[in-house]
Amino acid sequence: MKTLLATLAALVGLAWGWDAMNAVHPAAAHPLWIARQEALHLSGLLSIAMMSLATFLATRPAWLESPLGGMDRVYRTHKWAGILAVSFGAGHWLIDKSGGILKSTIGREGRLPKEKFAGFLEILRDLAEEMGEWALYALLAMLVITLWKRFPYRNWRFLHRAMPVLYLMLAFHAALLAPRDYWTQPAGALLGLLLAAGVHGALRSLLGGIGRAREATGTIVAIEHPADDVTSVRCHLARGWRGHHPGQFAFVTFEDREGAHPFTIASADQGDNTISFQIKALGDYTNGLARRLQAGQAVRVEGPYGRFDIARCNPRARQIWIAGGIGVTPFLAWLESLQATPEKAPTADLHYCTRDRASDAFVPRLEALCARLPGVRLRIHGARQGATLSAAALDAAKNAEIWFCGPRGLAESLRSGLRAMGCTPRFHQEAFEMR
Repeated sequence: MKTLLATLAALVGLAWGWDAMNAVHPAAAHPLWIARQEALHLSGLLSIAMMSLATFLATRPAWLESPLGGMDRVYRTHKWAGILAVSFGAGHWLIDKSGGILKSTIGREGRLPKEKFAGFLEILRDLAEEMGEWALYALLAMLVITLWKRFPYRNWRFLHRAMPVLYLMLAFHAALLAPRDYWTQPAGALLGLLLAAGVHGALRSLLGGIGRAREATGTIVAIEHPADDVTSVRCHLARGWRGHHPGQFAFVTFEDREGAHPFTIASADQGDNTISFQIKALGDYTNGLARRLQAGQAVRVEGPYGRFDIARCNPRARQIWIAGGIGVTPFLAWLESLQATPEKAPTADLHYCTRDRASDAFVPRLEALCARLPGVRLRIHGARQGATLSAAALDAAKNAEIWFCGPRGLAESLRSGLRAMGCTPRFHQEAFEMR
């Protein structure tokens, strides 16, 4: 994520720098007015570049999963590109408004002359300036709502549908107000490429094309309640499903008005187009989901996505698998996929962290699956029984490979504990944050 964002920012900086170094300003131009104009150009380029990237990544390009490390990280990059876009956009707006301060301090003398346009093009430029400013105000409001985690997901998702329109407004603003000489320099080529990618993403979103090629339809065939706050849903996909690897996830639509939500596939691929999900009541949508689902109900599943795949385990590294709460779902799929060929199962320590070992519905299932896999050592950590997992309990993880799925707090605690012990194992963790 950081590499992609930094690379894009560097490319923008180089393109802007090329134009700035070759720009010819009037001899009477004041250095502060020149600095203001160049800062205005740089902040605008950075803002539209990051917004174009965010809009393109929203199309869920599966070909980027390998270089970015999974669709969860594609979405994390999308989120931070959007945050940076709004931040640079706010800076762009403040720099634009700084003209009044310069007028009152150094005066109008030394100002750079404005580019002259006439007729319909001048009308379009005025419109583009207004559209860009109002789009920025809307984006600032969306950023606040996105970062406010208590704002209901359903309402956020409804408001988020406006993002492609806001992007098209900003793209219109950037294309019309970019300096004329940009279009004969690297800045114009880069800007054109970014706008093409962003407009592609915005139009795909508006036309409902995101994920359509990877979507399968089917029905719910069984619903169970292994625990009060967990709903097990088994679906049969009649058309379009291309199979999955153990540990992957999918975007599932049970109700059109709610839209798609990401859930880990909790079953191995048996070749019969049947998949299962273990859904825990964690938010405003999942809390009431069990009451609204019934066998025979239609379902749409888009995917599979993700790189939390047992096939990616390093056979030369010691395996430590850690599941916390409902984070056990990918490991259920892993263990189930190994049942037919237990001799091929890797040697691994599976740690399952739960509130209460005695009442946890997943414990018997884990014990039954691991009983047929002699290489997998299951360790249950029940908080109510006084057994919590710490970094010290991972038994010299220095040369290990850790696969983790569970609460972020537990992951951070284990990471910091391992660093304090001088251990820096490879730590695989999916970042399930889609907003």
